[in-house]
Amino acid sequence: MVGDVLNSSLLFSRVLLSFHASSANTSTEKRKGTHARKKERQKEKSAPFTIGSSACEIPIAIRYGYRWLSLKANFFQLLSPFPLPKHHYDLLSSQLSAATSFYSRTKKALSCQQDFEFGEQLHALVIKNGFKCEVAVVNSLISMYMKCTGICLAEKIIEEVTFLDVVSWNTMIGVVAKTDRPQKALELFTKMSVDGVLPTETTFVSLINCCTHLEIPFYGESFHVKIIQHGLESNVFVGSALVNFYAKCDNLESARRCFNEIYVKNVVCWNALILGYSNNYSPASILLLQEMLHLGYRPNEFSFSAALKSSLALELQQLHCLIVRMGFQKHEYVLSSLITSYAKNGLVSHVLVFLTDSDGLLSAVPSNVIAGIYNRIGRYNETLKFLSLREKLDIVSWNIVIAACARSGYYEEVFELYKQMHLIQVLPDNYTFVSLLSVCAKLCSFSLGSSLHGYIIKIDFSSCDTFACNVLIDMYGKCGSVDSSVKIFEEIKEKNLITWTALISALGLNGYVHESLERFREMILLGFKPDGVAFTAVLTACRHGRLVRDGMELFGKMKMDYGVEPEMDHYHCIVDLLAKCGHVTEAETVISNMSFPPNVIIWRSFLEGCKTHGAAMDQAVGHL
Repeated sequence: MVGDVLNSSLLFSRVLLSFHASSANTSTEKRKGTHARKKERQKEKSAPFTIGSSACEIPIAIRYGYRWLSLKANFFQLLSPFPLPKHHYDLLSSQLSAATSFYSRTKKALSCQQDFEFGEQLHALVIKNGFKCEVAVVNSLISMYMKCTGICLAEKIIEEVTFLDVVSWNTMIGVVAKTDRPQKALELFTKMSVDGVLPTETTFVSLINCCTHLEIPFYGESFHVKIIQHGLESNVFVGSALVNFYAKCDNLESARRCFNEIYVKNVVCWNALILGYSNNYSPASILLLQEMLHLGYRPNEFSFSAALKSSLALELQQLHCLIVRMGFQKHEYVLSSLITSYAKNGLVSHVLVFLTDSDGLLSAVPSNVIAGIYNRIGRYNETLKFLSLREKLDIVSWNIVIAACARSGYYEEVFELYKQMHLIQVLPDNYTFVSLLSVCAKLCSFSLGSSLHGYIIKIDFSSCDTFACNVLIDMYGKCGSVDSSVKIFEEIKEKNLITWTALISALGLNGYVHESLERFREMILLGFKPDGVAFTAVLTACRHGRLVRDGMELFGKMKMDYGVEPEMDHYHCIVDLLAKCGHVTEAETVISNMSFPPNVIIWRSFLEGCKTHGAAMDQAVGHL
């Protein structure tokens, strides 16, 4: 009986492994002659499949129908499936009835499975053999469905089983936390608590990382309370996640407090705190690095890179000496950060020191950093000259050159460079498409933009990240195709503030002012905090729709509720809105209360309103 069980489980594992062949094995087999393949098959036919001291004979129909990978250290890994004929499933099912080790084999198979159709077939096999209530198998099914189709089918499985362990809940929460649905993560956490399953550090790390990614303080603070209630605030993994969360939300006081709560610290939590202070341009980041060294922690490349972000000129030179002394000067990540820091401090001439190293020309990553610096400061010719020294350009270099042309207004050169990339078979990435689509938006060229969109879909639209999709929304909006903007918005799984702003802007520019306002309110309800760009988009919509009450209400809430200081664009929207609607006196009051002198555009809008509504031109001219 034990031998039958072992043989059955091994058979199942071998058949699962047979679904996935490496491309190397396939190409090798094709190169072999007919006679060689025949001899190889005869050899395989005589040799049973073995593992350890046990062996079982694989039926010829299965063994020759598929190619399989070797087993290494009893680690079964499934890649992509081949179709399995029905009589093979019948054969497999008949020999699995007594396989108690079926759980672990099925778990590994389903965990690695990315093909939904084949996953469903394995699910049916699990049910047929009566393992649908086995927790290990259920966890694998949940993981498979979450990765392939989302949460719906995984929730259906949860409804059908009577018990889920902490691994089941962590799998669900972990996948949802990587999306833009913190409410769903909170809902799953609540269900988990109702079921009496105690959360682990893995649960809270996933939840806090979700809030960090979306920069939503309310949910993160709520989970922090739960962490304290469960006594996990001193855990190094949970504590590091909290430090990173509060630092990203610009709450350095809370970040430091969470850091102090960690009982046994490591370099990761130190790096999170240093990076938090550096991102806020605080000189304390250098002091933290010194404290870290004083307490005996050895910094890594990420520690130095974080500290370099906020270093001033004098501190930068001292930190550079420390980097050399500790042997990190050759590390590409640290070297790139050094170059960037010197450039930020206006020491562009010092950057030239890094153009060559002891081995000759600088490597690709630091070279691209230097080219990017030249690009950002508007020295387009230096960018081209510097990259021309490279024998071979990688995709990052191409993207820098294309972006430089786009920013400089050389739109024809942008598409010429794109053609050259195709000729030398350099595949474009998302950054390439962002630059190209931005040019299409500036030119309001629907034909070029839609052609690029079609090419993106052809090569694999699923690889198009949120940043590229945001540019697509903006491009279609400026080209007048609002339906396309809305469709792309709905297809984005991980929406961010820029995504919402792009849609609000697209709707407002094309006259859908009420829809634009509704989307703005929906964005706030979902926990996003609007910035200056988002307010410019919604105020522009109010200006186009002449919605005086809504515009003034939003303008008043900018600083009071969201801490956004009004800038020139915001004042222009309000003055233009009031002047066009005949509220010249109110427009004059807004101009008088500006904290900086109005520009020509604001005065032009005010004068046009005075002219249209017959206001006293002498009064308007007197302000000029």
